[in-house]
Amino acid sequence: MPDRRLPAAPDWMRSYDRATLADDALAALIVTLMLIPQSLAYAILAGLPPQAGIYASIMPILLYALLGSSRVLAVGPVAVISLMTASAVGGVAAQGTADYAAAALTLALLSGVILLALGVLRLGMLANFLSHPVISGFITASGILIAVSQLKDLLGVPSGGHTLPEMLAALVRGLGAANPWTAVIGLTAVGFLVWVRRSMKRTLIARGVRPRLADMATKAGPVAAVVVSTLAVTLFGLDARGVAVVGDVPRGLPPLTTPPLTPELIRALFLPAVLISIIGFVESISVAETLAARRRQRIAPNRELIALGAANIGAAFSGGYPVTGGFARSVVNADAGARTQAAGAMTAAALALSALLLTPLVHDLPRATLAATIIVAVLSLVDLSILRKTWRYARSDFVAVAATIVLTLLLGVETGVASGVVLSILLHLYKTSRPHVAEVGLMPGTEHFRNIDRHAVATQPHILSLRIDESLYFVNARFLEEMILHRLDRRPEVTDVVLICSAVNAIDFSALETLEEVNRQLTERGVRLHLSEIKGPVMDRLARTRLLRELSGKVYLSQHQAWTDLTHGRK
Repeated sequence: MPDRRLPAAPDWMRSYDRATLADDALAALIVTLMLIPQSLAYAILAGLPPQAGIYASIMPILLYALLGSSRVLAVGPVAVISLMTASAVGGVAAQGTADYAAAALTLALLSGVILLALGVLRLGMLANFLSHPVISGFITASGILIAVSQLKDLLGVPSGGHTLPEMLAALVRGLGAANPWTAVIGLTAVGFLVWVRRSMKRTLIARGVRPRLADMATKAGPVAAVVVSTLAVTLFGLDARGVAVVGDVPRGLPPLTTPPLTPELIRALFLPAVLISIIGFVESISVAETLAARRRQRIAPNRELIALGAANIGAAFSGGYPVTGGFARSVVNADAGARTQAAGAMTAAALALSALLLTPLVHDLPRATLAATIIVAVLSLVDLSILRKTWRYARSDFVAVAATIVLTLLLGVETGVASGVVLSILLHLYKTSRPHVAEVGLMPGTEHFRNIDRHAVATQPHILSLRIDESLYFVNARFLEEMILHRLDRRPEVTDVVLICSAVNAIDFSALETLEEVNRQLTERGVRLHLSEIKGPVMDRLARTRLLRELSGKVYLSQHQAWTDLTHGRK
């Protein structure tokens, strides 16, 4: 399928029928029930009024439905992006002020423009610069920060801070002022939501409920927590006893908003917008491709960039804040039977109806319940097993993961993810600066050559055959030169050095100059330099240089040909 970026019409519109409509409508209902409390909770996590979460879940979903390539991806506020929004906007304005909300709009607009530009320029591959270990470490640390940040609302404790030490210190200082009614509601909600996630479906099926109905009831579990806790506050007047509630939420459709674009604000938010854009895209494309693989569908990365960019721009002009494709809601959408992006459009319509009619009902919703919703949702993000896995597989990846987790917890989300990216690049440069070079010999009875340290192979004392298992460029060229000369110092009987280039995909100009210098030094020692198994594109470049003209040895098509020629020629 071609990687189209701006389709003339969404694919799902061409073959839409009544059965598809029914499946999409049911999925939209289930996702809407999940999104109402989740959107309110994530907006509060971002430091914004609760209605901002609803607003950020309407226009972005509609725009993605028109432009996106995933049929089940559900776009809207997510925990990690909400935390990053709070961190970024908190640096330029105080929470609860008009400037804070305006800065969140600007952040969404900048993120949207960045994503849109990357899509138009077909630069989806830039997300590959974030390694999976770094992403896992960052999301794990973010999950911990998010959960700890919600303890203040869960227990009714005055707290604050943006890093783990700050949050924990504030919590300890405020424990004496904890509100017992808030703590009862919050801890009960956490216990109930954990049971819903782990056991409710199985329990209902064991009691004779049909699996599909049990699944729907499980998905609606958070709504039950919201309804029961809200009724408890209303019936027993718990708000008068210190239980913090959501309060007044304006009724109505998302407003038309204009993000401020002052030079100072753009400079302050540009780097956070870049990080939010990349993190959001990586999370979204990972979810989209995973769910598409289940249905043997394909995702167009550059089209996804444009769709997510449009969604964020839509959020900026409709009272929202940065959004992306969410894992939990997308999985729920897929499992509920969504077949096309129309399910997302129906979800947006249902949320708009909720904003018009249902917002007065959440006045007495305890913030402790929303905190419990967030805590239980983000616990699935915390995966400390990645430390054990990377330690056992590759210590360099372990260092990247551990550093990302520690720096994110101690210094904040932006510093953590930026440090993780930089460290990953530095570790990659370090590994490629010391490429694996194997001395090889002939496997008896074959034409294959293998590492002399791993296999019983035939060798010749006068031949040094080295297989280079990395492309050659300025970072590792010097290492190769010193390694060859060091080997020759230890083996003065060598008269021929063969560099096997079967794994070399490129040779940059610095490496070319190094090979020319190696050829010169070997010639002075009376040693010939040969090359074998050079790939076509590499050979095309070398043919335009003086290296092949001045090479003291030959260029061989295969290593076996080089071995035979040099062995028989010696005899």
